[in-house]
Amino acid sequence: MLHLLAVAAIDSGNSGKGRQFHVCSLRFIAAFERSIKPGIYICAKITELEKIRVGIVNYRNTKPLIYGLEREPVKSRIELIGAYPSKLAQMLLEGEVDVGLIPVAAIPQLKEHYIVGNYCIGAEGEIASVCLFSEVPLDRIEKVYLDYQSRSSVALLKWLMKESWGIHPEILQAEDESYRERIKGTTAGLVIGDRALEQRKISTFIYDLGSEWRGITGLPFVFAAWVSTKPLPEEFIREFDKANALGLNCIDEIVASNPYDIYDLKKYYTLHLSYELTEAKRKGMERFLSVISS
Repeated sequence: MLHLLAVAAIDSGNSGKGRQFHVCSLRFIAAFERSIKPGIYICAKITELEKIRVGIVNYRNTKPLIYGLEREPVKSRIELIGAYPSKLAQMLLEGEVDVGLIPVAAIPQLKEHYIVGNYCIGAEGEIASVCLFSEVPLDRIEKVYLDYQSRSSVALLKWLMKESWGIHPEILQAEDESYRERIKGTTAGLVIGDRALEQRKISTFIYDLGSEWRGITGLPFVFAAWVSTKPLPEEFIREFDKANALGLNCIDEIVASNPYDIYDLKKYYTLHLSYELTEAKRKGMERFLSVISS
């Protein structure tokens, strides 16, 4: 990572030119190879040293943010690594990525964290792709499966069931995609992302978590934010922000290049999702972190 540096000296011997210095990331210290001549060091993979590992979520809701990251000038400075939200949070915790679009509910698990830039996965109200699905009304639900890909939505659902809906079903942790087949009868299930858009075609009762949060708190909700565990260069953050903003101005192009007959993506990107991390969203995020920690 950029904040971990070492210096390798290249001795020019008797040439009178003195020594040259190369700054290298500690990630590649193991790449130093001692040559047969005393005092000479070789630093391998110089071109890779400044790449920042960026963890992204491979859902359709992230495409407007990723659009600019896949283009210059940011593209050559980063390595994109994809995973589902809960996995990505673990990768950031274990240092496998430098910055990630992680669930807000995972932030308290980090010893140190920095919100990177001014963009997020948020909603002013109805989000459409984070819902509790059921075949019966809330008061008849006996069991609820929790989506294994989620953290923020799981925490939000638990809070809603206890504090707002007043229901106490048996909680079951899903392990894989097969749980969606068991959303029937009095068994409900939390489903997020593209899979939730698909589930909307199947289930009778749909409880949108973004709408429920807004109705109770009057605040928007932030499901995921760009977070790092170490400070990143301000200049990089500025470029990163510009890259995030780029896709928001190219929604029509993104929709056209990603055909999807399950749901109206133009509506999804412009009416349901809200990407700017505004002051209101920061307040919503603080409120959420407060309620799940109490």
